[in-house]
Amino acid sequence: MKILLIEDELKTLQYISKGLEENGYQVDTAADGKTGKHLALRNSYQLVITDIIMPGIDGRVLCAELRSANVDTPILMLTALGSTDEVVKGLDSGADDYLSKPFEFKELLARIRSLTKRQGKSLAEDNVLRAADLIMDVNRKTINRAGKQIDLTAKEFSLLEYFLRHPETVIPRAELAKNVWNVDFDTGTNMVEVYVNYLRKKIDRDFDKKLIHTQFGMGYILKRE
Repeated sequence: MKILLIEDELKTLQYISKGLEENGYQVDTAADGKTGKHLALRNSYQLVITDIIMPGIDGRVLCAELRSANVDTPILMLTALGSTDEVVKGLDSGADDYLSKPFEFKELLARIRSLTKRQGKSLAEDNVLRAADLIMDVNRKTINRAGKQIDLTAKEFSLLEYFLRHPETVIPRAELAKNVWNVDFDTGTNMVEVYVNYLRKKIDRDFDKKLIHTQFGMGYILKRE
C-alpha cells in the first residue's frame, strides 16, 4: 500500500515514515503543502497523511484543493491543533479523519487500517488498470492484451504500471527515472529509452494499435485511444 506523508517537521517526518515502512507501507514524503499537492495530483495513493500548519499550502487548503480536483483518496490530518473547532474545520475541508499530536504510533496504524478498509472495493478496482485491450492486475502481477498473456520483468511491469496510472499525460524521462528507478536522471545514459523499447516490443509490436508514443523532446505518453 502506498501512502503520501506531508509534514514540515523533519524529525516527525522521518519518525512516521520509518514507522510506516517498518509496518510494510510504501511511503512518499513531502515537507510542504505545495510539493504534497503536486505528488497527490501526479501519483496514485491509497492514503494521504498531512499536517495542517505547513509552509506553502496549509493542510486544510491542501485538502480542499485536492477534493476540488476530484482526488477522492482518504485523507488523515495530523496536527497539534486539537480543539473541536479545529477538528470541524479539518473535516469540513474534506478530510476523512483527524489525529491530534502527540499520538501513539499504534493509534496511527489503527486509523490507517480503518480508513483503507473503507476503501476496500475501490482499492481492488484501482489495482486493475486498463488501456484499450490491455489489462494489468497489479495484485496478481499479470498482463493481458486482447486475451494474450504478456510476461514482463519486474522493472518493465513497474514502468508499464506508471504509464497506466498516468494515461494521456506526457511523462518526461526524468520523471520516469525518479519514480520507476528512484534515481536522478542522468542525461548521459539511455536507461529509460532502453526499457521503453523493451516494453514496446512486448505490448505493442504484435498489435495494430500502439499504446506508448514518443513526444520528441518531451518524453512519452500512453494513449488509451
